[in-house]
Amino acid sequence: MNGQARLRRPVNLDWALGDLVDHRAAEHGDRVALRSGDDAVVSFASLSSRVAGVRTLLADQGMRVGDRVGLVMANTLAFPIAWLGVVSAGMTAVPVNKRSGPVDARYLLDHSRTRLVLADESTRHLVAAATDGIEQSIAIEEVDCDTWPDAAGTPPPTAISAAALANIQYTSGTTGLPKGCMLSHRYWQQIGQGAVDLLGLSGDDVLLTAQPFSYIDPLWNTVAALRVGAELVVLDGFHPSTFIRDVASFGVTVFYCLATMPVLLLRQPPAAHDRAHRLRRVSCSAIPPDLHAELERRWGVPWHEVFGMTETGLNIAVLDDEHDELVGTGSLGRVLAHCEARVVDADGIDVVDGDEGQLLLRGLGMMDGYVDDPEASAAFFADGWAHTGDLVVRDPAGRLTLRGRHKDTIRRAGENVAAAEVETTLVTHPAVLECAVLGVPDDVVGEELRAVVVTAADGSTTARELHAYLADRLACFKVPRYWEFRGALPHTPSERVAKHRVGPPNGDLIDMSRRDSA
Repeated sequence: MNGQARLRRPVNLDWALGDLVDHRAAEHGDRVALRSGDDAVVSFASLSSRVAGVRTLLADQGMRVGDRVGLVMANTLAFPIAWLGVVSAGMTAVPVNKRSGPVDARYLLDHSRTRLVLADESTRHLVAAATDGIEQSIAIEEVDCDTWPDAAGTPPPTAISAAALANIQYTSGTTGLPKGCMLSHRYWQQIGQGAVDLLGLSGDDVLLTAQPFSYIDPLWNTVAALRVGAELVVLDGFHPSTFIRDVASFGVTVFYCLATMPVLLLRQPPAAHDRAHRLRRVSCSAIPPDLHAELERRWGVPWHEVFGMTETGLNIAVLDDEHDELVGTGSLGRVLAHCEARVVDADGIDVVDGDEGQLLLRGLGMMDGYVDDPEASAAFFADGWAHTGDLVVRDPAGRLTLRGRHKDTIRRAGENVAAAEVETTLVTHPAVLECAVLGVPDDVVGEELRAVVVTAADGSTTARELHAYLADRLACFKVPRYWEFRGALPHTPSERVAKHRVGPPNGDLIDMSRRDSA
C-alpha cells in the first residue's frame, strides 16, 4: 500500500490549529503529547491548558488578533506550546533561529513588523541586541512553559478561519535576503495531514525532531502528531554522537532529517543501540545516493527521500512500493496526490522526459505569497504555478531527480555544472564535514569552480586528495579548480550552508591547475 492511501481518521483541513489542540485534548486527555530530551512530558490535556495560558499572557500584554509575535527560543517544549498559543489567539508567529546574530534577527523582526517577542533565558540577550535601534516598539517577554498560567477551557478570543495567517516563515535566504512566506492554518493542516498519509502515522507512533523549531519541519511534525494523537519527542538539537541512542531510548518509530545529518550519523562508531530501536521508517531530504544503502544496512530501516519547500509544503516522495528500486538512485520519487508538477525550459515550455528543466508545482497547501513583496509573489506563482527554482529530470515512469538550483548553476566552458551535484559527491569523502561550491569568473572558460570545504579536525586532508576523489567520480568539467579549507561555514536558519555569506577567498586559495598545488 502506498503512502497516499493510508488515512487513519476522517480529516478536517478547515480546523484552525487551536481547534485541533482542543479536539485532541478532549479525545486523549492524559496521554503524552510532547516529551523533551530530558524526559519532561506534557499530556494532550495539559497542552491545551498551557496553550490557553499563552493566550492569556498575550492578552495581558495588550496583543490583538492579527498582531505579529516573534518566537526566539531554544528547542524546548516551550517553543511548540508558544507557537500554538500565538496562532490559536489569531495572531501571527514569526519564528527566528536562536543562533541568529543580532543583524539577522533584527531584519526578520523589523521586516515582519513584530510587536512582541517571546524569548527565554538563553535568547534574551540576542533579542535585546536585535531590537535595539528598531524604530518600531517591540516588547520582549521572557517565558517558561512551567510557570505559564493554567487557563484550561479558555477559548480563543474569536473564531479563527483556517485561511487566517498563522506564520510569517522566512526562507533560508541561500541567494539573498530572506523572504517571509505567509502560511495559513490550512497550510499547516495540509502539510501535517500529508505527512500522516505519507508516513502512515497512527496514535501508536512516536515521532522525533531535533531541528530548530524556527524551521518548518519541527512545526509540521507537531501538527502531524496532533492530527493522529501521536507522541512527539523534542530534542534540544542534533547531536550525532547521541542521536540514535535517543531514538532507541524514547521508542521512536519515525523521524525526519535533512542536509548533513545522515553523513554525520554514519561517521559515528558502531554501537549496540544501532539496532535496539523501534524505527520503522526514516524520511530525509537530500539523502546522499552513494550512502543510501549503507544507511539502511547500518540501522536496518528504510530511508525514504522526500521533497518540499517552505513556499509549497510537502510535494514529492519515494513511496513504499518503489523504495527498493530507488535506493541509491537519488530519485525524489513521485508528486503526491494533492499536487501537480511540470518540468519546463527557460521559456516555460514543457520538456520531454529525460531532459533537464525547472520544477513547477501547484496544488493544495502552498503559501499565500511573500509578505509585503507582491512582485516576488507574482514571479513565484507566475501563470498559476509555483516556480521552485529547482532543476529536475523526470523519468518515463514519472519520477523526478534533482539536478541542482536554477540560480546555483555554474557555466563552465559551455557546460552547466550543478553545484549541488558536486557538493553531494564531495561530502561522501570520509574527511569532509560540509562544503560549498561556487562560481569564480574566468576570462577563458566563463566560470571556474571553487570548493570551500570543512574537514575533520586533524587537518591531514589535502586539496589534491579531494580533487582526485571527485575526478574519480564526476566529469572533469565538474571538478573544482580552486580549493579552500575553513574551520566552519555560515548557515541559514534551516541548517543549510548560506552560500551568499561564504564571501571571498581567505587568502589560502589553492589552484589545482598549478603543478605545485597542495
